[in-house]
Amino acid sequence: MIPPPQITRVTTSRVACDGAQDGIPAALGHPRVFLEIDDQGYVDCGYCDRRFVLIGGAADGADQTMLHDHGDGAGR
Repeated sequence: MIPPPQITRVTTSRVACDGAQDGIPAALGHPRVFLEIDDQGYVDCGYCDRRFVLIGGAADGADQTMLHDHGDGAGR
């Protein structure tokens, strides 16, 4: 598997992503989306593939290359 392009560790299960990152301002990113991290401990943005990992969650400290893509509500 290919690792996600960027991993962001967060402290809350609800996160927002607008595609902004180093060198890319929000205005050049993508529409702001709100994502919910479930019991798997991570969620991937459907636009930019950024992965949000909940600190202390099931995916925190895991080998990210071994985790499947997991969008908001995926696998339910």
